[in-house]
Amino acid sequence: MSKRLHSLPQFRGAPLLTLISIFLMMQSLSTDMYVASFPSLATYFNVPASAVQMTLSIFVIGFGTAQLGIGPLSDRFGRRPILLSGLALYLIASILCALSPSIWLLITARLLQALGCCSTFIIGRAIIRDAYAPENGMLVMVRASTWLSLTPLLGPIIGSYFEVWFGWRATFAFHTLVAACLLTAVYLRLPETNANKNPDATNLSGLITNYREVLGTRAFWAYALPGALSYGSIFTFISGASMVLIRVLNLPVTWFGYCFSFGTLGYMLATMLCQRLLKRMNAGAAFRIGTTLSLSAGLLFFGCTITGMHHWTIVVATMFLTFGAHGINSPISQAGAVTPFPTQAGTAAGLSGGMYMVMAFIIGSFVGGTYDGTLYPLATLALVNGILLFICVRVFPELRKKKTDESLG
Repeated sequence: MSKRLHSLPQFRGAPLLTLISIFLMMQSLSTDMYVASFPSLATYFNVPASAVQMTLSIFVIGFGTAQLGIGPLSDRFGRRPILLSGLALYLIASILCALSPSIWLLITARLLQALGCCSTFIIGRAIIRDAYAPENGMLVMVRASTWLSLTPLLGPIIGSYFEVWFGWRATFAFHTLVAACLLTAVYLRLPETNANKNPDATNLSGLITNYREVLGTRAFWAYALPGALSYGSIFTFISGASMVLIRVLNLPVTWFGYCFSFGTLGYMLATMLCQRLLKRMNAGAAFRIGTTLSLSAGLLFFGCTITGMHHWTIVVATMFLTFGAHGINSPISQAGAVTPFPTQAGTAAGLSGGMYMVMAFIIGSFVGGTYDGTLYPLATLALVNGILLFICVRVFPELRKKKTDESLG
């Protein structure tokens, strides 16, 4: 098979890979960029850490819930109209976030922002299934994920300086600008990619049928469940790293962005490694490498914590390994979960993405509720997640086959 990637003929005039990469970036842009502002948000609004954590948790709830509807809607009406509507909502919500006078309005605006952001993530994944041949889909996702890694790499640095120079509102003003540019680009350059619209996708009976078919397929669970656990592992640090590094370990705010970005550098490097792995072995074998790395990160963090090695470099090293593991696990999971469903790609993407967000909500609630000014809750969670992820990939026979449909070798 040729190693070059080509979209199907009718889509070759559109900048699909560029747009897909930006679509996937939007979720990370909406979460990673403002985490450096968590301590100052608590001070500015005079609220506890759990209230600030809710601005992230509510985003996760909205993002996860919306996927169950956006996927089927895009299967029925097409990707383009749903995407344009979602971006318009994200634009309005970002303005509300930037102007919020209270923590409760900010929380509400973040919910609306999540609903809009969800459309880019789900439809970006569905477009891969629409526009590329199935044997190329996983490699397209990996390449898009490499570009995606620029957001968690640079976002925390930019967000830290926004916080120091302008305050927390600057990040949401930046979200507004990005949304306006992307909305314009989609309107002008993105064609409709759904050539198999399903008129029954949003009917109750159609929804139930589609959900039953997707959820009843073992191959879906073999990829979606480990992907959700892997996302939970990085969300541990997305939601908890700033409080631990800045308040517990007294790291300067401007340093936080660089430390977080160094951690997420592991994601970028791992997506490049994943491309090589998928050319030499099947997806299951690559998955096992990624999950072994996840477990190693959890063991490192927990071991150093219980032996008294409480230093910011340990946290950053663990982040590097954890995000690196996700750089292998995530593209395989996201592409593998939708590959078996050519006419239900939106539904499959929505369900698997919903699993990601449920896991993130559980993790975020745990991080916010157990914060006690020490490293122990975060270290324990990192270890437990690593163990579960390691086991999960090894119990599905679909991931133990010598050859898989997703193999690119």
